[in-house]
Amino acid sequence: MLIEMDEFVLHPFFLSVIMISFIYILKKWIILSKSCSKRTLLVLPPSPRKLPILGNLHQLRPLTHRSFESLGRKYGPVMLLHFGSRPVIIIQSADGAKEVMNTHDLAFASKPETRVASRLLYGSKDISASPYGEYWRKLKSICVLQLLSNKRVHSFQYIREEETALVMKKIKSCSGSSSAPVNLSQLFMTLSNDIICRSAFGKKYSQEEDGIKFLSLITELMQLLGSFSFGDHIPSLSWIDRASGFDARVARVAKGIDDFLDHVIQEHQNYDDTDTIKLGETRRETTFIKILLNINSEDNTTGGVSIDKDSIKAIILDVFVGGTDTASATLAWAMTELLRHPIVMNKLQKEIREILRDKHDVTDKDLEKMHYLKAVVKETLRYHTPVPFLAREAREDVKVMGYDVAAGTMILTNAWAIGRDPASWDEPEKFKPERFLINSSIDFMGLDFELVPFGAGRRRCPGIAISMANIELVLANLLQKFEWGLPQGIKPEDLDTTENPGGIIHRKNPLFAVATHCYF
Repeated sequence: MLIEMDEFVLHPFFLSVIMISFIYILKKWIILSKSCSKRTLLVLPPSPRKLPILGNLHQLRPLTHRSFESLGRKYGPVMLLHFGSRPVIIIQSADGAKEVMNTHDLAFASKPETRVASRLLYGSKDISASPYGEYWRKLKSICVLQLLSNKRVHSFQYIREEETALVMKKIKSCSGSSSAPVNLSQLFMTLSNDIICRSAFGKKYSQEEDGIKFLSLITELMQLLGSFSFGDHIPSLSWIDRASGFDARVARVAKGIDDFLDHVIQEHQNYDDTDTIKLGETRRETTFIKILLNINSEDNTTGGVSIDKDSIKAIILDVFVGGTDTASATLAWAMTELLRHPIVMNKLQKEIREILRDKHDVTDKDLEKMHYLKAVVKETLRYHTPVPFLAREAREDVKVMGYDVAAGTMILTNAWAIGRDPASWDEPEKFKPERFLINSSIDFMGLDFELVPFGAGRRRCPGIAISMANIELVLANLLQKFEWGLPQGIKPEDLDTTENPGGIIHRKNPLFAVATHCYF
């Protein structure tokens, strides 16, 4: 029997549904009104006009750190951009960096999650990308106290010295009458990789096919981590990542790295406790892999937050990226600037040779006395900050530089732009190591926010000591033992300094130089 319209509307059941629906809609409207009212009261950073769907992506160029710096001249040191639908606050001043990484360090102690990082870094199980929490705190403790402590870094001194000596011999073989140019970019990458391989695995793989492939994959991994992914910023266009082959490339790199690390871990587990791994002659007990496998074994018996096999792989990847890519990029930029500034190079050579005199080998104690060398390294990190962006995510609502930042908002601190900020530096566009002799107290350890190449606060890079030890030792040897010049026909002022886009800023083109007058 059909219900008449008035009976339908007034029927107790349907009347209840209508009333509940009305109350629900009214409640939603009130919440939305309050949200809109609250939004209108929020103090947001200046922002360029955005486009539908794209946001501000159309205003960015491949060298994103330079695009941000350019926009900052118009919109200020704190600005709001939209990467597709994702709001991102850009910090480009020392004061802003201090608020994010010091004043509100705990509020910004987490990292934004991305699909690419999750797929390449084992679900973000590494120390760099994992969210703030008990697991991350355990990883940091392992890195600071066991893997990358000053004591551990010092114990690997012989590895650095042996590998550096081998490189000096290679250069010597190229410095004869032919004066053939040396590919310093390739040399620095291979050297950094060999040092980290011996420290992490107990042997180097640079002469093996799998090892050469792994080094290539690490370089590709860094390119992918610094690439734009539609899936992360415009989910509705994630199909472009698939159609363009980006997703397939990520999958290929992830599988290649995983296969290699599986092989290395299995190789390590096959050795008895009394064995040493050949080639590098590194004692198995001191390698990063052995330390992490021991922790994994202990976790299986004690419970709590565990470090599994994927965690071990992710941590090793962090060590490789920091120890290989960052160090090799910094060395290449340092030599680039020394070749562009012969007076600076001569001054540095004079310091190194006066301290060493007739000594053949450079020691850590010698490096401690080389103040101008340290100034050159600091100036290189300021002028060519290798990792341009320090990413954070707000864990709660907070104010930064007077602006409201909602929980979940992504923050990008442009460390590269801060290093060239006229508000912090005199003549920031000039390479002047002397600035760090005049004000030698400024350092990159996370307390001076005008120089933050390794970050600051809880999420500061734990591998500073091992990176600096490698960089300083290599530079001191290069300048002690050789005179350096550019290939014929290239003037210092004409030396190419074009940057390559990516998560770490390398030279776009390899650096070639001529070594002469061997002193050993």
